[in-house]
Amino acid sequence: MSAEVQGVPVDALKRHAELSELVEDARRRYYVDDQPTVSDGQFDAWFNELLALEEANPSLQTPGSPTQKVGAAVSGDFAKKDHLARMESLDNAFDTAGIAAWQARAERLAEGDPGPYLCELKIDGLAIALVYQDGRLVRGVTRGDGRRGDVVTANVRTIQGVPHRLTGDDIPSLVEVRGEVYIPVEEFAKLNEQLVAEGKAPFANPRNSAAGSLRQKDSRVSAQRPLRMMVHGIGVWEGAAEPSAQSDVYARLGSFGLPVSDLVKVVPNLAEIDAFIEHYRVHRHDPAYEIDGVVVKVDNFRTQRELGSTSRAPRWAIAFKYPPEEVNTKLLDIQVGVGRTGRVTPFAVMEPVSVAGSTVERATLHNADTVVRKGVLIGDTVVLRKAGDVIPEIVGPVVALRDGTERAFVMPTHCPECGTQLAHEQEGDADLRCPNARGCPAQIRERLFFAAGRKALDIDGLGYVAATALTQPLAPQRPVVRTEADLFDLTLDQLIPIRSVVRDQETGAPKPDPRTGEQKVVTFFANLSGEPSQNARKLIEELERAKRVPLWRVLVALSIRHVGPPTAVALADAMRSIDAVMNATEEELAAVEGIGSRVAATIVEWFAVDWHRDIITRWRAAGVVMEDEPAPDKGPQTLEGLTFVVTGTLDAFTRDSAAEAITSRGGKVAGSVSKKTAFVVVGDNAGAKYDKAVSLGVPVLDETGFGVLLADGPEAAAAVAVQPES
Repeated sequence: MSAEVQGVPVDALKRHAELSELVEDARRRYYVDDQPTVSDGQFDAWFNELLALEEANPSLQTPGSPTQKVGAAVSGDFAKKDHLARMESLDNAFDTAGIAAWQARAERLAEGDPGPYLCELKIDGLAIALVYQDGRLVRGVTRGDGRRGDVVTANVRTIQGVPHRLTGDDIPSLVEVRGEVYIPVEEFAKLNEQLVAEGKAPFANPRNSAAGSLRQKDSRVSAQRPLRMMVHGIGVWEGAAEPSAQSDVYARLGSFGLPVSDLVKVVPNLAEIDAFIEHYRVHRHDPAYEIDGVVVKVDNFRTQRELGSTSRAPRWAIAFKYPPEEVNTKLLDIQVGVGRTGRVTPFAVMEPVSVAGSTVERATLHNADTVVRKGVLIGDTVVLRKAGDVIPEIVGPVVALRDGTERAFVMPTHCPECGTQLAHEQEGDADLRCPNARGCPAQIRERLFFAAGRKALDIDGLGYVAATALTQPLAPQRPVVRTEADLFDLTLDQLIPIRSVVRDQETGAPKPDPRTGEQKVVTFFANLSGEPSQNARKLIEELERAKRVPLWRVLVALSIRHVGPPTAVALADAMRSIDAVMNATEEELAAVEGIGSRVAATIVEWFAVDWHRDIITRWRAAGVVMEDEPAPDKGPQTLEGLTFVVTGTLDAFTRDSAAEAITSRGGKVAGSVSKKTAFVVVGDNAGAKYDKAVSLGVPVLDETGFGVLLADGPEAAAAVAVQPES
């Protein structure tokens, strides 16, 4: 029915929902957990497929779509702070045609050549914003979701090369500088060697090491890590002569003592852009830090303002991403793992091989159709690509090296962990799933691990090893956690005797003991004397704390399909209690902004299952808070139901602060002018959007009129607006 109402094909709806979940999960793991599980290349493919789906079906592009967001929600470990100006993402190009198309769009919007252009290297690090007030470093904040991030000021102060006080002449009274925190490649290798010597897990790549090192609760740990920073822009500049161009900014920031790159070049045209990109394609490993591409920016600030931004990225800049690196290795076996939704996924077991700075021995193969489509056989030599320096991918076999001993992979017919016959969720579905959601140890383990994650209950001490120990202890012991309902009833006495097989977090497969080759068994919750270990005591303490988390975290922890943090926040804001969500109709749920009929139906279906409701009952009985405080008063919603467009440069408002002033009063801000636009707010250099308002007859407000709108509402603003005639 939803497809008929929206005019969107069912397969497009399904794929959009699947891609949205994949993108949101990938962002969480990348930006919040600092443990990415998909490559940059795979993420880009998902994201671009989402963009294509939304271009073909505009009703899918809602404010809650991943295509309208930047980064990911902030973590729960640090204080939070809004950025002085929104930190945007960048659109990507993967070939010279993509760069040419970007330049042509910019030229069309600017009504002339927007050059010259500034080219710089795209460092694979952690985005950060530093605020200097009267020359003194007062704050360091991670990008987060682009509007708000984690405050890591104490850790930033430990970074070599970041000045605590700016020096030089004509220093702004307030400046927000943006950059990337990274660890040099050579220092990364030394750090990993040190971690291994200390019996700790090494980092997967330099980007992870930088992010993990900066997000330490103890700044003394950050100080021991070889962190560096490179500044690549500004968000706010006040109280000093304003630079006229990006290149001018870099010169000024460098004179203040801030670390800026010397591998930057201003070029006049597209040919020179291509030459810069090709140079560093060959010399990619020359810099001391990891790069994954080149960033091209329109150099002139006035032209940047004319070009403006989309909902997530500036039109005046683009990132060119280099293709991933590839190696050959031997495919030893293809095994399967079971995820939290029951999806059974084949994965490749390979001879360990070094690629993109890390050792790889496993790679996902997604489903049986993928194995067939790639044409790989067990025993093949395969081409392994580590796209974006994150997740390895098998590209295909080297057929010329086959010797006849290779064999085809046969997908199992029954779940490898509970023995239930596998099935497709619906006709035409490529994935096989284990339908035993309630009793499959693998699914329970994965859901428990997910529930304890940072974007759900945020239970420190309930990682993958602990989740495995709780759900799959060795015979003759019974699992301590048989469904999520048991989680908050755990006691120390239950934890002490648990022994467990260690499993791989990505695949769920048992991990062999490197000394014996046999399954590795651990006693996780007791020390040698049989007393509760620190792990056990920490888990009980964390469970008690988790009983008081906000409602949206509880909703995420329930593993309701398609209900990630953004959807859960919307539900919690609208409903305020678990009972209201549980008893709501599809229509009531679909009326919540960003939910939609498909997700609403999924929520109703989930709560209709008896053992799902038992989780709610048991958690409530254990003391888990199932409701939020009454919603705060939002103030007068004088602009509710109206859509606005802001264009040009205003004196008293940045583009973001103008948008916030509108949305806080109930209005919506759009990126383009249409007949549904109530008013267009124009500043200096308004450009094409002003022309569009004139052509459509949309009322126009200057900055004075905008002040009337905010103070006295739309009727008063209409009296002072310019009324263009079509």
